[in-house]
Amino acid sequence: MTHVITRACCNDAACVVACPVDCIRPTPEDPDYLSAEMLYIDPESCIDCGACVDVCPVGAISVDYDLAPEFARYEEVNARYFSGDEMPPPDPPTAPWQPTNRVGESLRVAVIGTGPAACYAAAELLSLRGVDVGVDMYERLLTPYGLVRFGVAPDHQDTKQMTDGFWRTLRRQGVRTFFGIDVGRDVTHGQLQERYHAVVYAVGASDGRSLGIDGEDLAGALTAADLVAWYNGHPDGPRQVELRGDRAVVVGNGNVALDVARFLLGDVGALRATDLADAALDARAASSIGEVVILGRRGPEHAAFTFKELIELADTPGFDVVVEAPEGVLDAAIDRTTGPMARMKLEFLQEVSARPATAARRVIFRFGVSPSSILGERSVRGVELSTADGGDVESLTCGMVIQSIGYRGRQLPDLPYDASSGSVPHVAGAVTGIEPGTYVTGWIKRGPQGVIGTNKRCARETVRTLLAHWEEGRLAQSSTADDAWADQVGAMGLEGWMRIDEHERSAGREAGRPRVKLTDPEQLADVATARRLQTSH
Repeated sequence: MTHVITRACCNDAACVVACPVDCIRPTPEDPDYLSAEMLYIDPESCIDCGACVDVCPVGAISVDYDLAPEFARYEEVNARYFSGDEMPPPDPPTAPWQPTNRVGESLRVAVIGTGPAACYAAAELLSLRGVDVGVDMYERLLTPYGLVRFGVAPDHQDTKQMTDGFWRTLRRQGVRTFFGIDVGRDVTHGQLQERYHAVVYAVGASDGRSLGIDGEDLAGALTAADLVAWYNGHPDGPRQVELRGDRAVVVGNGNVALDVARFLLGDVGALRATDLADAALDARAASSIGEVVILGRRGPEHAAFTFKELIELADTPGFDVVVEAPEGVLDAAIDRTTGPMARMKLEFLQEVSARPATAARRVIFRFGVSPSSILGERSVRGVELSTADGGDVESLTCGMVIQSIGYRGRQLPDLPYDASSGSVPHVAGAVTGIEPGTYVTGWIKRGPQGVIGTNKRCARETVRTLLAHWEEGRLAQSSTADDAWADQVGAMGLEGWMRIDEHERSAGREAGRPRVKLTDPEQLADVATARRLQTSH
């Protein structure tokens, strides 16, 4: 018997630490960890102890004989990872940081954000021994969890279980939370520098990239970042999105593109059991979209979606998955591809392409084409496509064009900014070009790369750089963020989020859903301050 890691894997790597026989790879010390789609269990080494099951934050691990039917393929997926060339041993783990000349001292750090990267950074700081650590977390919104609340697809409720661990961090002794504080508007970076030894920015990358082609301003043309913010109920997202026409074109073929396709074509009844925003749920129920075309600029071997996301898309009921490619293209792509997991993904894509059509709706993958312009006068009526070599041009009728070509971070006040990458320049997390004491972690540090758990290793690097600077005496020697500071800046505390959380969960219980999200900023504020708390009972 062996244990198997399945789709919900978030790469948190808690299972790696728990495994007594080192059979889970890649580890955070492995060279391919940052680019890994998920983690895998070696069936030849697993001793069936179950230690990994107990620590997995998203319930992604199951014993082989108890796999749900939709996860049966993952037994082969895990085994395939270990079928390539002999794997090099991981780098030795870095020993936990221990103070030498700062024992018994106090360290006060401001962490900007409450998403995965911020929570991992706070947890890393609080793991120190021999130092009195205090972490104040500043959140621009009235709700925590960042990417997990507003970026994870609504039908991935298992992944959203990660908030349980983040909630424990927010409630830990030594942590204070300041909600509704926009750093740069409500408090300045300079004010934080005066009050803390260090400031760590973990604000993510919230803006969608665009192609810069004609027609992007038409009604029905938007970025995937805006669409995801809308259907996940982000208060800053569009208030309304009209799902137009019978066909939607998605530019880009990463995991978010596949999330969008499932949202546009997935069963509405199944979506009603998620935390999808009510406005998006109503729009889906009224939508006439029956075809989603996903465009990839390069060949199938360069597709950005992960294998596990492809499996989920192909196995979602209610629509077919079609691969439109000339005969022999997939075979040639497989021949050009090395590495067991990359080949397995293409082999599965080939298997999907051979399935007979059974549904009225469909997702179509097209490769080697990209849009040159979006057509229409006031609203989208089509897209003009050209091949990668600039050859053939064709027009494809559609009512929506969704650009899913990545995210970029926003420029932060008083911090340097790399416009090409949409991130903050740094060395091992320490922001360059300014005095020591300012750090970054997560997507604002490395760009939109990796999965949720990747932020754990990223945060560890940043925190260890911070601690090295502190040990060397390069940081401010005092801090003044006392208890009166929260009142001074007008922040909402953790109790406000607890009211919002209970309100949403209570409404969800009545509707048979995990929660019914509040999306209006004014309503969020009313519930947080108990002005309308009675409506949750």
